[in-house]
Formats: sequence, C-alpha cells, structure tokens
Amino acid sequence: MHRIFQRFIDDIWESVDLQGLQEAMAEATAALDLRCFAYLSMPRRRGADAQVISTYPAAWTGHYVESHYERVDPVILRAARTPDPFEWGHGVDLNELTPPQQRFFDEAAGFGIRCGFTIPIHDGQGPVAAITFAADQRHPAFRRSIETHAPVLQLMAMYFHAHARRKLVADRVVDGAALSPREFECLEWAARGKSAWEIGCILGISRRTVAFHLDNARAKLDVRTVCQAVARLSASRPTSH
Repeated sequence: MHRIFQRFIDDIWESVDLQGLQEAMAEATAALDLRCFAYLSMPRRRGADAQVISTYPAAWTGHYVESHYERVDPVILRAARTPDPFEWGHGVDLNELTPPQQRFFDEAAGFGIRCGFTIPIHDGQGPVAAITFAADQRHPAFRRSIETHAPVLQLMAMYFHAHARRKLVADRVVDGAALSPREFECLEWAARGKSAWEIGCILGISRRTVAFHLDNARAKLDVRTVCQAVARLSASRPTSH
C-alpha cells in the first residue's frame, strides 16, 4: 500500500494538466482493485456547471453535467450534508428515494455504476467536492479494498482535490479570459483537431451544445473564429507544457 500511495503522490505532483491528475488517480484505483472513480467539484453559483474529472463512461459524465444531476443525485446530496465517508448502492440505505432519484440511479446502472464509496470534501464554507470510487456490484474485492484502505483513500481524496482545485481555475484562464469548464474542454479538443461532431461524441453532448460552448469561448477571447481562439489557447500555454 505504501508503494501505491507514494507513486500516486509522485504522479500528482508531476501532473501538468487535468488529464495527468485523472491518470494518476486511475492508476492508483486500479492497483487497489477499484473499478472507476469520479471527482465532482460542486458549483458555487446557481446555474453553473459542476466540474467533473472521472473514469466513468464519457457519455454518462457528459449527460450528468448537462442535466445538472448533482441537484438530484442522492449521493451528492448526502455528501453535501455530512463530511463523513459513506457507502451506497444495493443493500446500503440512502433513505427513501424520490421518483426522479430512482430514475437517476436506473440511468447510472445502465452505465455500470451501481454502488460506491464516497468521500465528501468540505471547507469552512461547507461542501465543495466529493470523490467516489464506484463499481457495478459490491463484489468481495471491492468491499475488501474499501474496508482495508478507507483511511488512505480519504487522504488521496484530499491530495487530489487540492491539486484539482488549482488546476480547474488556473488552467481555464486563456489570455486573461476565464472560460467555463465546458468552454475550455471543447476548445482543448478543437485544438487537437476534433470537429464539433467529434467533440460531442467524446463528451457525450450534442454537436449544437459543443458549438454553443465554442461560440462562448470565441466571444470571451474577442476573436472571430474558433481557429483564432485555438491560437490564443496555444499561445497562452508555457512552451514546456
């Protein structure tokens, strides 16, 4: 366990972007027999999108963010009420579910997300984020890993949050303009040569929604075309990036 944790810390410190953070946590969770993880940073203002870093299926995370499911997700609602880690899923009580919450769980199950262990992250102003380690069923290896490594997982969650919070803010400032998570994400994929249709497939959102976010990014950067916005993005990055 010490070797896995030390490797995780080293990878977190060496990561230069959100993809690096995702890969560091993904490698650690795989080494601990945990299937997938999701980090959700809760929106601070009404109407804003939650920010997600995860190894869940892209179609599910895209649908989750676009639908503002953090408002009905029983796991996130509980994480907002308590700082204590908890398990959830079949056989674990999350209180009585409303019809929308039951439909939410049914949708998540369709993507193989049926149970998990969630670590809420609170600060002096209340809940700010949560990290969930999820699986398609509460099989023995999953339960054993959670029971054995829960304290270490909590420490990993705090390290991850500390680095993610800085990168989520700093990495979205392009040439002095602060982009939303979706605007920045779409612009990054455009910089990799992806079309609006391809970006939509990757993120699990419609082509029209991608175009909307790219138009917003273009307007914030005060340029006429997406190509010019991509050029601004490239110019804003350090040459060593």
